[in-house]
Amino acid sequence: MKSTTTFLCLILCAMVSSAGTDLILPAIPQITTTFNTVPEVSQRVLAAYVAGSACGLLLFSRLSDRFSRKVLLMSALFTFSLASMACAYAPDISVLILTRFLQGMAAAAAPVFIPGFILELFDDRRSVRAIGLLGSIQALVPAAAPLLGVILLSFFHWEVSFKLLAVLTILAAGMVMLSGLPEQPRKSSSASSFIQLVLNPTYMRYALSQALTVSGLVTFVFGAPAVITFSMHGTMNDFIIMQMINVGGYVIAANLSPGLAERYGAESIIFLGTLLAMLSGCALTGYSLFEGTDPIAVAVLFAPMGIALGLRGPIGFYRGIVASGDNNTRGAALTVLFTFTITS
Repeated sequence: MKSTTTFLCLILCAMVSSAGTDLILPAIPQITTTFNTVPEVSQRVLAAYVAGSACGLLLFSRLSDRFSRKVLLMSALFTFSLASMACAYAPDISVLILTRFLQGMAAAAAPVFIPGFILELFDDRRSVRAIGLLGSIQALVPAAAPLLGVILLSFFHWEVSFKLLAVLTILAAGMVMLSGLPEQPRKSSSASSFIQLVLNPTYMRYALSQALTVSGLVTFVFGAPAVITFSMHGTMNDFIIMQMINVGGYVIAANLSPGLAERYGAESIIFLGTLLAMLSGCALTGYSLFEGTDPIAVAVLFAPMGIALGLRGPIGFYRGIVASGDNNTRGAALTVLFTFTITS
């Protein structure tokens, strides 16, 4: 029961970190008007968050050598909350971009520390299931957060989205403070630990394959609205349908994945997921080469990609973290950093 409560706390932390971009996305046009700037400058509000997250991944993985992960996570959440309030009251676009960078840096603590906490809270079998459940919930955030952002903008100004993030992170920080999260055993700092991970072929196989699969899906999703609306003359409803199918497939596959791995072997399921992702990518490439213009066909061809990530994602990520050994904070950080880099 205690482990379950603690895991729910970790889910909230992960959701808030994931919502840092998706909840704010609908507010970008209003921010552009408020600060009387151009869209290109307003886009830096999103880019600054991503850049801050990349720096935060490296920072927190290093700080974990010297300080308690629980204290670091709690401190990062408090910092995220303060940065969110600073964003809401930013006097100009330059200050907003700076505070978004700090917000993104603080948001990086969750993906760095949560995998290690899960490994310590549960046994191997339950860890894979927990990572799958966490991934399922995180997959819903990019779909639900923009919708919530649109609803908030219908009644309030853009600042409310940042204030909501501030309140949620304060709540998450309080839960972390009261939780039974395990402390990290003291470990000597090593400047070469990232190099050791890069030289670990087992870790790199899992980390890079995970990053490539996630990046392929994310890159397609980022470009899909423009392709569907401009090139295919579809509507945003077509994009929403595609996302609903994709997220639904991911959630179902991610929750079936641990059981399938127990029955058929983890490596077989990872291979199956990777194969499905490749076939989906090839099918989409072929459809574009033949100048296909049906958004529904795109949704059907893209559906195996979500299923593929659901099948291989929880197991592959878990095995990568295990392969990193005691260096799991850097292992998690490097996997996410690979994903950021490839997507960019």
